[in-house]
Formats: sequence, structure tokens, C-alpha cells
Amino acid sequence: MIIADLNKMAGRTFPAGRTTRNVAGGLSAIQADAFCLGLVTLKPNGGQVPWHNHDQEEVYLILEGTAEFCLGEERQEVSGGQAVYIPSGVFHQLTNVGASPLRLVYCYGPAGDVAHWRQELDGTLPKAGIEAPPLPEGAHAQITGAAG
Repeated sequence: MIIADLNKMAGRTFPAGRTTRNVAGGLSAIQADAFCLGLVTLKPNGGQVPWHNHDQEEVYLILEGTAEFCLGEERQEVSGGQAVYIPSGVFHQLTNVGASPLRLVYCYGPAGDVAHWRQELDGTLPKAGIEAPPLPEGAHAQITGAAG
């Protein structure tokens, strides 16, 4: 039996203000072929999963908090108890607009690394409106820089 214990995982912190703990895939003891699964915590007032895309389809299940979710040309507020489907190849971004941490579960498939994690850590994310499609009108700015 392979068990991944979130209570014992420090997770990985990203420059855009979030911590990711892999439940299946990535740095987790559980490695599945068909999907990856994890828990993300976004810092209050602006923590973000920056504007990016990848070949996998994905679902974000918001556990608690309130966020602005951008998907392609759409922008909408989402909150605890809601799930959002992200088709493969479509740019998306999630920004915590609340005063408390936002927690979500992500699941994408098939399994494998998504480039935006390394790009964010390296400060090489494609920039919205320059190397990537623009964010929807009125959206929070994309955080692209590497940690200083």
C-alpha cells in the first residue's frame, strides 16, 4: 500500500503566492499513469496560479475561499464548493481575491509534469498578451517573475 500523507508534506512554494502539495504525481509517493492530483493553497489577497496552459485537461475543486477564475476569454468569480473544468490547451488563471487563504484540489490527466511550474520558478512563464493570449478584460495581472 502506498500512502501520501498531506500532514507530513511541506509542499512546494511558488513565486505567485501559492503552495502545492502533490497527492498523486510530481513529488508524491503515489504515481498514477492516468492523472495527477494535488492540494493548492493560495495566499490571501492575490495569491495566484498564473496564466498558463498545458496539454492535459484539468478540474479545479475549490474547497474554501473566493477567487477570480479566467479561462480563455472568460472571467468569473468562483468560491468554495464549486468545481471548474479546464479543457486541454486553454489558457487559465486563478487569483485569490479574498482576505483568507484559498484551498483547492486539482486533478489533471493524463499524468505528467506541466511546464508552468518550472517556468514560474525560473521566471520564464509566457507573458499574457505578449507570448500568450491576453487575459480577459478586467482580470488581475499575471504574476510571472521568479522568486527573488
